[in-house]
Amino acid sequence: MDIDYTRAQSVFLRTPTQKNLYRRALISKVPASVVKFIEFWVDLNDFKNLAILETSSPINLVNFSNKSDYENEGIGCIINLKRLNDIRFINKFLESANEKLCTGGYFIGCVETSKQREQRIMAKHSRPFNIFFLFFDYWFKRVWPKLPFFKQYYFMLTNGRNRVISEMETYGRLYSCGFKLKQTISANGHLFFVAEKIGKPDYNKEATYGPLIRLTRVGKGGKPFKVYKLRTMAPYSEYLQQFVYERYGLQAGGKMNNDPRVNPLGYFMRKYWIDEMPMLWNLLKGDLKIVGIRPVSQHYLSLYPKDFIAYRERFKPGFIPPFYADLPNTLEEIVASEERYLKAYERYGIITDFRYLWKSLYNVFVKRVRSH
Repeated sequence: MDIDYTRAQSVFLRTPTQKNLYRRALISKVPASVVKFIEFWVDLNDFKNLAILETSSPINLVNFSNKSDYENEGIGCIINLKRLNDIRFINKFLESANEKLCTGGYFIGCVETSKQREQRIMAKHSRPFNIFFLFFDYWFKRVWPKLPFFKQYYFMLTNGRNRVISEMETYGRLYSCGFKLKQTISANGHLFFVAEKIGKPDYNKEATYGPLIRLTRVGKGGKPFKVYKLRTMAPYSEYLQQFVYERYGLQAGGKMNNDPRVNPLGYFMRKYWIDEMPMLWNLLKGDLKIVGIRPVSQHYLSLYPKDFIAYRERFKPGFIPPFYADLPNTLEEIVASEERYLKAYERYGIITDFRYLWKSLYNVFVKRVRSH
């Protein structure tokens, strides 16, 4: 029985009439290495607990069956052979997949990452045309979808097809939709991934995507607030802090080591604090004071000693942290630096802030200390 995936938007196979039906269907669409990769995670003969689709519409996920058909209130695995680049509403699609899966179930999909796309374009065209095509492709299919004015025209012309998506954005979207990455494999210029359902989607309507972003940070009293920054990372990177920390750890200075979420322009902006200039608005609003402990995310704060977290949350964060005065290297040294500052601030107040401010300015402009 031959299955023609090109004739319909989606295919749902449920009838176990022939042995290895799913396997032969997959081989007709993806390399043998990918089939083997999938078989490591999924029993392709488990017909009642597996769905194979090639669709870009979340409606097809909603309609292919009801939850009552499955044990444990959800299906065990959904394989979608349509790459994420061609799905108009990526998060809605992933949210629908999450709804149909049981907890611990797998979503298997693929994407052409921005790096793989660059390699394809550079190999397809000769110089200097490949550079021209790459430049146009990046601006039209990567930058335009993020800009408020151009965004509507981009999606009107393309309907979201063939979008440029980075590897980190792919992972971030998966994590924001209740999945955890298990394994990946590259084949035929695409990245295939297995993601496990670990919870419900975040349904975050404020997820950062444009050049100006708002990030949730812990403020005085442990209350969350939004800090304004210029984008230096891939979209949805805020969902990958635990993932990056577990894989790469922390570098000197307390930031993520070789953080793969940061783009090349982002490294430049971070080096000269260009990305932090919008935080001046937080300063004017009163969320921050000029000198104070660094405003950090809830995940990063969880790395601190618990007794110090309670003490730290008694104070308002600052635009210029004591880091630039003491220049600590490890997380333990950062904690010790902040503790010294806070105890001095409790005793001497604004005099401490002046002392830390001038020392920080000296390190930045005389000793040429730069952010990482």
